Amino acid sequence: MDIAFGQPEENIKKATLKLEEALHEQPDVIVLPELWTTGYDLTRLPEIADQNGEKTKAFLSSFAKKHHVAIVGGSVANDHGAGIANTMYIFSKEGEQIGTYDKLHLFKLMDEHLYLTSGKTENMFTLEDTSCAGMICYDIRFPEWIRVHTSKGAEVLFVVAEWPLPRLAHWKALLISRAIENQCYVVACNRSGSDPNNVFAGHSLIIDPWGDIVAEAGEQEEMISGIIDPQLVASVRKQIPIFSDRRTEFYSFSFQK
Repeated sequence: MDIAFGQPEENIKKATLKLEEALHEQPDVIVLPELWTTGYDLTRLPEIADQNGEKTKAFLSSFAKKHHVAIVGGSVANDHGAGIANTMYIFSKEGEQIGTYDKLHLFKLMDEHLYLTSGKTENMFTLEDTSCAGMICYDIRFPEWIRVHTSKGAEVLFVVAEWPLPRLAHWKALLISRAIENQCYVVACNRSGSDPNNVFAGHSLIIDPWGDIVAEAGEQEEMISGIIDPQLVASVRKQIPIFSDRRTEFYSFSFQK
């Protein structure tokens, strides 16, 4: 979806329509993009951020419970009292909050470090008896952070983003790489449209554990859907057993200066 710059109420109305449209696919899970309530209106976050995420959590919980659909709720600007975090909330089909994650890696090129606080915890959760992990945008440039989650069994990696158009090639290459090297599904929802400073890439993707694209959106607003088969994850991991072949005793070192 495109996002109205710094207009939470307008974006919630739009997200409601998009979520209702998604119900026609009879999904188990729906995914929203990064910072979908505010966009990158960072200078005004003290005014427009969601206090402890309460409005967002109430909205997503109610929709999930009413329509019996799980939601990976993109991320929102969450004013938690000690600062403002870029926070992802995950809700089950029963409307229960089953995950919370504050973006770990802040993107300095878009001034995130000046306005946002960094997270400190991992993001593992279970949907449809399937082990999942969730990441936010810049996180995908850190494969070691992804591996923390897949080494603990994550079979599906949900990625939400506001990834700019000039780096579209990186977006696709990084997501496909994360799928291949972790032998997992990647479900990535990126925003479309533009704000006063950026044009965004769209091109949301669903990628299977072989790195093959299941579904891909274009640059404009678009909804994609796909089927995830956990048995394929198990099959690929059995065929090329990278997790059991890891040599972690050699992966930590330092350079002499």
